[in-house]
Amino acid sequence: MKTYTGSCHCGRARFEVDLELDHVRACDCSICRRRGALIHRVDESRLRILTPLADLTLYQWHTRTAKDYFCPTCGILPFRRPRQRTAAEIAAGASEFTGWAVNVRCLEGVDLDAVPVKRIHGSRLE
Repeated sequence: MKTYTGSCHCGRARFEVDLELDHVRACDCSICRRRGALIHRVDESRLRILTPLADLTLYQWHTRTAKDYFCPTCGILPFRRPRQRTAAEIAAGASEFTGWAVNVRCLEGVDLDAVPVKRIHGSRLE
């Protein structure tokens, strides 16, 4: 387990996170493809948001269960709350996730070429 510091481009949205960076998730849904974030999920207790969420811009769409937090100054997404499970995921036995998803591109000192990428097919969600 390692502690990383992270921020948006301009530094307004800052955070710290404890994680074992054994992979990143690259989703193929329309919004993830366009923003290019590489995500790693962490338990709620492992993320320390140093900027008040009220100082960030919240974006929600479709089911309105995912919460994407953006810096209102530079537009970067440093972290998000993933959406809830779909009916198909529940039926398949997928466990509920209540933590955060961190954009690994916002972490300091990470060699992205050394981190395995797990492909996520968000484009197939209901």
